[in-house]
Amino acid sequence: MRAAESGAYRPAQLAALVLDWAGTTVDYGSRAPVAVFVEVFRRRGVEISIAQARAPMGLEKRDHIRAIAAEPEIAARWQAVHNRPWNEDDIAAMYADSLLLQISVVGDYGELTPGTPALLAACRERGLKIGSTTGYSRAIMERLAPVAAAQGYLPDTIICPEDVGAGRPAPFMIWRALMKLQVFPAAAALVVGDTVPDMLAGRYAGAWTVGLSMSGNEFGLHPDEIAVLKPEEIAQRTGRIAARMQAAGAHYVVNDLSELLPIIELIDQRLAAGDMP
Repeated sequence: MRAAESGAYRPAQLAALVLDWAGTTVDYGSRAPVAVFVEVFRRRGVEISIAQARAPMGLEKRDHIRAIAAEPEIAARWQAVHNRPWNEDDIAAMYADSLLLQISVVGDYGELTPGTPALLAACRERGLKIGSTTGYSRAIMERLAPVAAAQGYLPDTIICPEDVGAGRPAPFMIWRALMKLQVFPAAAALVVGDTVPDMLAGRYAGAWTVGLSMSGNEFGLHPDEIAVLKPEEIAQRTGRIAARMQAAGAHYVVNDLSELLPIIELIDQRLAAGDMP
């Protein structure tokens, strides 16, 4: 690091990546959480769409369920079915159900996203440490992490919401990851995710922040499904997603991790020139 004129210390290059899980490093399209949320509400007699299940993605899962329930159309359906508004006991019960369901299926969605192994190898070559954060609970990650490890993905640390008492958009998971990695300041870190809460958390943390417009929840499709779309439709959808992520503070937006290495090189150039996030 070199001292700036202000007396603060500025990193000369990136020292760490902090990566999200579903929709970023695994589960292209972030499909595993969606099926669970739809089923949890269905069991209470309340039908929700895939779009409604996806809307709060990136939040800690209890917060995610609460956000779905609070959506006016869904709240009205709940009232019609149960003759009362939902309450925190309902949220707690649905969260408990979601944990069991997610644990049972998450391993089936643990395939690494295309480009992830090559990116990680390149980052290790550059001396970067690899941290990770997630909206999943520790119990879910105990099922998912070994599936990823069997494919060669072993981040240096995995931080879950219960480790810090809050999920995204709070920056606490990122800060905890950087503490574990022994990396500071946050400007020496690049946070990567596929949701608006990821972007907000990265910026609140003081880190460089990159959004993924195609591999994650916002696009919501597997590569086989994307392959049949017209190029202009893909461009329109990724453009809308990129605009939302940039509005939330993303420094850059790329399709997936296969396109991240040039961004890392660009950020290193900016850091060397004295730029800060």
